[in-house]
Amino acid sequence: MIHIVPKPTDTPDDNSTGAVMRELERAGARYGVLDLGAVDPLDSGLENELIWVCGIRQDGHQFETLNVLSLHNRVINTPESIVACASKVMTTALLLANNVRTPETAYMQSEEQARKFLLRHGKVVYKPLYGYDGNGIRLVTEPGELGPGPWYLQEYVKNDRDFRVFVLGGEAVGAIARVSDTLMHNIHQGGTGMPVAIDEEMRATADAAAAAIGIDYCGVDLLRDRDGYTVLEVNGTPNWHCMAAPIPELLARYLIEREREMRA
Repeated sequence: MIHIVPKPTDTPDDNSTGAVMRELERAGARYGVLDLGAVDPLDSGLENELIWVCGIRQDGHQFETLNVLSLHNRVINTPESIVACASKVMTTALLLANNVRTPETAYMQSEEQARKFLLRHGKVVYKPLYGYDGNGIRLVTEPGELGPGPWYLQEYVKNDRDFRVFVLGGEAVGAIARVSDTLMHNIHQGGTGMPVAIDEEMRATADAAAAAIGIDYCGVDLLRDRDGYTVLEVNGTPNWHCMAAPIPELLARYLIEREREMRA
């Protein structure tokens, strides 16, 4: 049976977990909902099971519970990869370690270092370390706008859109362009999404980013600069709004195949 941890931000009008559940039902797969808040991971009764994490709350209990459950079960996505994606610093470090292009980025506690980084680039983008959906992202042009540290700062790449590429099992399977006239192009920040074809450079960049994180599936956010595509971040519990690709069906099939491999 596939044990499902629902995404806590699901709503009746935007239910990622429910969309995949419906595809599992169509395929005749057995599944159940797993409430991490009701689980003692030291005495869960779960062993050699497949656990799909559509989303989790950013709290210590859920992370620790998943970590322990992963010792004796197959967890998709793994706790390590979800944590890596949740931390923008770790995501950047893994991209750099694997030679995946990403905007020049710095993470510092020193205000002097932050000022130097800003003055060198002229404009930088401040991002909350554990932010999501574009919340708290802002353009900084003057040292007085830095606010309190520490600071995770990226060089500003002028653009009017970014790209979300959905990678599943190491292969890019769907993509959208997210367009807006503001700094943030996220759908939750008012961006408009539209399906786009995946060109070979986009595919190679997104696949390499997913491999760098070591993740089953993810949303890779790209910008296009003068040298090609560069990776902004990798989302370990991604939405797939506006994609033409049948992501719920593909994801359900992936889960069924992984469980079948476990039983073989």
